[in-house]
Amino acid sequence: MALILAVLLSVGFAPLIFLSSAVIWGMVLWGVGMGAQESIVRAIVANLVPPQRRGSAYGIFSTGYGLAWFLGSLLMGVLYDRSLGLLVLTSVVLQLLGLSLLWWIKQGVRHPARGFFLC
Repeated sequence: MALILAVLLSVGFAPLIFLSSAVIWGMVLWGVGMGAQESIVRAIVANLVPPQRRGSAYGIFSTGYGLAWFLGSLLMGVLYDRSLGLLVLTSVVLQLLGLSLLWWIKQGVRHPARGFFLC
């Protein structure tokens, strides 16, 4: 639930940074999202994978995370040149899609010994 809350809060970073003068608050929301990703997501991976496979799991996760970050940054760079409004809209929509994915996972994926892994 903490990860879902952090993502929900961080959805507001793009409008604050690109469309308003509240840049500091946008940076705070960005930090909330990054902090959650850097801590909670890694803990989730540890809870889902047996100890003997965690090295591979973290490698796969980091590869996917890095590729997604690169592709998202590429898209945002292209949009920045075209339209700040479209950049913000794309950012918000993609984060909300990610949030819905997290909610879907929370409803369906259980750790065998601990119940829901996102709670």
